[in-house]
Amino acid sequence: MDRIIAQALVIGAERVSAWADLLDSINIFPVADGDTGRNLKISLAPLRGLAAGREKTIHRLLINARGNSGNIAARFFSGLLTAGSLETMPEAITLGRERAWTAVHDPKPGTMLTLFDALAEFMETSAVEPSERFASRVVSRLEDAVRSTPDLLPKLKEAGVVDSGALGMFIFFEGFFNALAGTAGRQRPVTAVFNGMLSISPSYEIEDENGYCLDITLDGRAGRENVLYKLSRIGESVVVIPGEEYVKVHLHAGDAEKVRRSMASMAGIVRWSDDDLAEQVHEFKRQGMRQAIHIMTDAAGSITRDDSRTYGMTLLDSYVTVGDLSAPETYMLPHDVYALMRKGVKATTSQASEFERGELYRSVTSRHERVLYLCVGSAFTGNYDAACRWKMENDPTGRFIILDTGAASGRLGSIALAAAAYSNKTDDPDAVVEFAKKTIERCSEYLFIDSLKYLAAGGRLSKTQALFGNMLGMKPVVTPTADGVKKAGVVKNLDEQLAFALERLASPAAPGSRPFIMLQFTDNRSLVEDAILPEIAKRYPGAEIKIQPLSLTTGVHAGPGTWSIAFIPE
Repeated sequence: MDRIIAQALVIGAERVSAWADLLDSINIFPVADGDTGRNLKISLAPLRGLAAGREKTIHRLLINARGNSGNIAARFFSGLLTAGSLETMPEAITLGRERAWTAVHDPKPGTMLTLFDALAEFMETSAVEPSERFASRVVSRLEDAVRSTPDLLPKLKEAGVVDSGALGMFIFFEGFFNALAGTAGRQRPVTAVFNGMLSISPSYEIEDENGYCLDITLDGRAGRENVLYKLSRIGESVVVIPGEEYVKVHLHAGDAEKVRRSMASMAGIVRWSDDDLAEQVHEFKRQGMRQAIHIMTDAAGSITRDDSRTYGMTLLDSYVTVGDLSAPETYMLPHDVYALMRKGVKATTSQASEFERGELYRSVTSRHERVLYLCVGSAFTGNYDAACRWKMENDPTGRFIILDTGAASGRLGSIALAAAAYSNKTDDPDAVVEFAKKTIERCSEYLFIDSLKYLAAGGRLSKTQALFGNMLGMKPVVTPTADGVKKAGVVKNLDEQLAFALERLASPAAPGSRPFIMLQFTDNRSLVEDAILPEIAKRYPGAEIKIQPLSLTTGVHAGPGTWSIAFIPE
């Protein structure tokens, strides 16, 4: 594959990632479950790893694919990735279009399939050129396709929005073709392109849903036709992607166990994931809370996607890769990551590119009047410097406010949650900024490492140091500060870890006071809930205690068995 095509594919995927929250906010078809952006962000993440090879990337797309939109898109890209040059791209796009249509049991015009049609038809009469003129022509054609979706799907017309899946693919290809032309980064904000078509009408009544959205990977013994025939009788929104080793299935069904039994009768279930549609629709209806200032932070702060929806926050993800799994950190299943790590599979993290970060800043500032970015400490990543560079070039009126928190993991998460909660109950944006600054000064965190070998594997200390520490039963305690991670102590067992935590907590928060406490776990939730939580709750009966998964950015380096406590005094 030409290097220029590979780079353009990455640019396209990063644009979708940056605008994923917008896609979620208008996702009402086939059901209003608000997950198209999430699903496309997860499903297209493997495009960032094209260096692993085309076939490997296609395999990862199949494994990663989530939801209706993600599975259809993955099938399309399995065709597009056959393009080795600009000359062969029209043929590859046609192949992708055909694969996408045939993967869906009941395909509907007005979805991303309509955009694939428009793209393929355009390519039939136009040779691909790496020029601004060509990019402008094809993007204009795709824009028209997105604008046509409400006329093809009555539900979209009634809601007053375009199809989120088609919009997601427009966002991808606008970035893709501009990258081919050497003009990546000059895209218009999506909110300007489709002004008036990106907000659900207040009069539109969102219907409740029941059942499950299922993503299933079967081993290759299942024949595609057999799968389609059986699933079309027990579910809706059926998408089937055949592979050499696996068959990937997506559907909506009322009885998840019935589907599981049916699948098991055809082939072995390799992976299974399900989303409760009733819960998703309920969360979708809660959108649009009032805020004095919109809060943005890094997912490295032990904040979940559920938290971001509840508090109306924006998260900037890092990426986690372990084995064949690669995804934004808040969309990766921690259980899978830690299980593989304990088996010796190497796990790594990587930052979003500067382009993706810039697109996210553009996205969030185009949708919110003022934004407060509580940034992970500059000692840990380059996010603060990247945000400041973007602000200098793109924020002449000072709407994008950036604070270097000097924090990571639970300390960053606690600061962001406190600021978001405050922003949701005041009308004064400047007061929120001052509140956040004071909270940064008052919040502390201690991480209790179970085994040093994972820090050694990530290069955080030498393997000799790790072996020596484990032989002596040493378990370090570390704390994130503005100058980086610092060693706070060494203990030998859980009892000493708990004693250390209670001692450090008691210094700023006297027993009986009401601090905010965030307890974080890796693959040891039961230990945190059964052994640590009761002791802390006994001393602080009035505390607000939140139990969270430790951010995977931290967990991959600290390793399974780690737990952490972050707190803000009363």
